[in-house]
Amino acid sequence: MSRIGKKPVPVPAGVTVEIGSDNFILVKGPKGELSQKIHPDMKLRMEDDLVKVERPTENGYHRALHGLSRTLVQNMVTGVSAGFEKTLEIQGVGYRAIQKGADVEIQAGDSHPVLVQAPPGVQIEVSNPTKVYVRGADKQRVGEVAAGIRAIRPPEPYKGKGIRYGGEHVRRKVGKTGK
Repeated sequence: MSRIGKKPVPVPAGVTVEIGSDNFILVKGPKGELSQKIHPDMKLRMEDDLVKVERPTENGYHRALHGLSRTLVQNMVTGVSAGFEKTLEIQGVGYRAIQKGADVEIQAGDSHPVLVQAPPGVQIEVSNPTKVYVRGADKQRVGEVAAGIRAIRPPEPYKGKGIRYGGEHVRRKVGKTGK
């Protein structure tokens, strides 16, 4: 039995979970509303304030789907109740981010600033010119937006300049040595 898949997902107060036909799950909470279609082989059940995911057989494919399905439901419940956040740090001389309404303008060594538009359901906030926060209810979308911002100028290994995730360690290389 999958260790992750067999754990039930607790539903906190203020969050409602509706399981429809064809394993379509809808989760509503204070941070928003998320929906997902879970694989038809998996069975979703509500018991009290718990969502349980069950698999039909013990073959490898179903075991993999079991843990995945449970994690998708868990991420939806966590997203609508607490939300997700990614922090990005900008390092480098002249590298900075500027808030422009809901969007962010990033200057990271290019000849022009790059405008990053926030998709629906995701908020991008600049606390100071070197810190950018990406927040939202959908974990996948928050991660995609953060990865898109990081891809503007990934950290380079010689001086460490670029955009990195909060707490990311960049392995540094030794530069050239003179004669």
